[in-house]
Amino acid sequence: MKSSNQFGNMSREKLGIEQMRHALFMAFLLAVGLGMARTASAQVVYSGDKGGYSLTVGAMASGYQVQYGQQKLAGFAGVVDLDTQRRLGIEAEGRWLMFNSPDQTQVKTWMGGARYHFSRGKFQIYGKGLVGIGQFTFPYNYAQGNYLVIAPGAGVDYRWKRKISLRLADFEYQMWPQFTYGAMTSLGVNVGIQYHIF
Repeated sequence: MKSSNQFGNMSREKLGIEQMRHALFMAFLLAVGLGMARTASAQVVYSGDKGGYSLTVGAMASGYQVQYGQQKLAGFAGVVDLDTQRRLGIEAEGRWLMFNSPDQTQVKTWMGGARYHFSRGKFQIYGKGLVGIGQFTFPYNYAQGNYLVIAPGAGVDYRWKRKISLRLADFEYQMWPQFTYGAMTSLGVNVGIQYHIF
């Protein structure tokens, strides 16, 4: 006969698997939707929008509210965006949250995914759907675990100079469906600067 603790563990595992399936399905739908988006054929293509790519690299300061322990962690991130002139692109980012923690909790994430962007004057507005790996270091370095992380987000950049953009705000909602103590979320905001390579 199984103990109530065993039943509790089984139900938590089943709940984590269901949440992971749901999150992966939502990320898949987002990627398919972004992949199918295109300019309507009745629209005129301007001479400045004939295709091509742009590559930017940047650094950001990050502040996140982490559900585990209700901690507010600070850190930094590196980001690479490869965009097409047709509003679609991909983003890769690495983030290290290791400051402002009284008990030495640390969160590191490495993610990549699709971006959809459009420009209004010097502003670029974007949405993104990222998937990757998160490394969570528990308080006082007690243990460390690697988990799946799914992160929808959105933000706005400002083209300050020809080669330099300011990331005015980048919002990200992270879901950790397989976290050790049940599904966890974190919400963060990032600001930074980007350099346009081409």
